[in-house]
Amino acid sequence: MKNNKIKKTADGPQDVAINDLITASIINDWKKIKEINNKKEEEKRMKIIGLTGGSGAGKGEVCRAFLSKGIDSIDTDKISRDVTRKGSDCLRELTENFSGVILSAFGELDRAKLAEIAFSSRKNPEMLNTITHKHILKECTNWLLSMLKADRKAVIIDAPLLFESGFNKNCDIIIVVIAELEKRLQRIINRDNITLEQAEIRVKNQKTDDFFIGNSDYVIYNNSHYSDVYIQVSNIYRNLFPHENIF
Repeated sequence: MKNNKIKKTADGPQDVAINDLITASIINDWKKIKEINNKKEEEKRMKIIGLTGGSGAGKGEVCRAFLSKGIDSIDTDKISRDVTRKGSDCLRELTENFSGVILSAFGELDRAKLAEIAFSSRKNPEMLNTITHKHILKECTNWLLSMLKADRKAVIIDAPLLFESGFNKNCDIIIVVIAELEKRLQRIINRDNITLEQAEIRVKNQKTDDFFIGNSDYVIYNNSHYSDVYIQVSNIYRNLFPHENIF
């Protein structure tokens, strides 16, 4: 029988060295980003927009609406899949802390099993975030540097855990997406093919709508159709770029 208990291990010398190198690299990248951005005239500086909200809120539709206006986004959920691929340092750290039960028979991450364990308590998500965030942040800073060098006027960091990662401190604007609980649960069930109970546990362990609203600059409500989301995005775009002709 597999052991589902969390394996408590102290970071070894190799782990500490890797973590220090990643952290130093992220700090160095942010210095570059700020240096390049600050050299530009204020109206030409790239705006970094943090997009967040609970699972199932519909952040992808908001990104699609912004993309229609020329603003690219990076999906931290997708990055999470990339950095936890088979053989990666991140997957090794996860296995050491959550045990081999999170691996498939082929040595790949079993995301459903990891989610089941990680969302079973309020402490486990903290451990999960501590391990994964540094790897995700490194990829985000690399992407931001490339967008900055391409003279983009704004970019979006699509991050469900924007506040938990501390990345919100590096954003110029924060936008939250809010949706009714029933709609969120149904979206999660349809998207991830999980039970209602599993979806409810996931939502329960996330920050509340009140927290998101109280810590964001703009709120987008996603309870109906894409056209409604598009109108809200257009209004925010007008506020961010008042001298441009909106379409």
